[in-house]
Amino acid sequence: MSTPSQRLTGKTILITGASSGIGRSTALEFARTSPSNLKLILTARRIDRLQELAAEITKEAPGVKVHPVQLDVSNADEVRGFVAALPEQFREVDVLVNNAGLVKGVARAPEIAEEDMNIMFATNVTGLINMTQAILPSMLARNNGQGAGDIINIGSIAGREPYVGGGIYCATKAAVRSFSESLRKELIATRVRVVTIDPGQVETEFSVVRFGGDKAKADAVYAGCEPLTPEDAAEVIVFAAGRRENVVVADTLLFPNHQASATIMHRRGV
Repeated sequence: MSTPSQRLTGKTILITGASSGIGRSTALEFARTSPSNLKLILTARRIDRLQELAAEITKEAPGVKVHPVQLDVSNADEVRGFVAALPEQFREVDVLVNNAGLVKGVARAPEIAEEDMNIMFATNVTGLINMTQAILPSMLARNNGQGAGDIINIGSIAGREPYVGGGIYCATKAAVRSFSESLRKELIATRVRVVTIDPGQVETEFSVVRFGGDKAKADAVYAGCEPLTPEDAAEVIVFAAGRRENVVVADTLLFPNHQASATIMHRRGV
């Protein structure tokens, strides 16, 4: 058994936005890293996708207990009742992976749709804070008040470097970055770790959602490129969670080889 596997053994991992992309791959990576004794809580709005993933994990790693939950993190009422509704064996979350997020459109001001703006802030910012506030009290109550646990927030290069047509999405990810840094400082006297992981270009359903389901437009984003895969990001997330408890992977930026910033990419043959 590897050292990361030993460190994760017996832990309860909560992953939001687990029905696809980075969230789905992260669930699989945790299960493969610690297949004999792990509990996974998987949340998303699409319960059918979660149930399929749970069945896949159970088949591959029978020692992993999986609890899928339909949840919209932007709905404060749903989040408020979330922990109390969990089976007792799943209520003490050791690792929270705040992954749920989306992007809508490429409009520039003053033509940004109010609906797009509201849904991005509600999911990417408010939803992440909702989940953090729901889970953090139980983390802080451990170890005679010293606390224990990991909060892993999935940001984006967009939170560091805004780009044309991404004003609202970039603003939401900048907010995630600021919230994470504030939280890390606020929790400095505890043993709760706050981790931020900012991927560059990753090929998921992300662009399909951005372009309202237009697959051709989404595919054009990746033309001539070899973007990161969800598995690449998942490996880093699990790596951060599997460090010795005194080690905080506070800030990580991931790029595919063709990318040097949010706006500098080399497209081969295009």
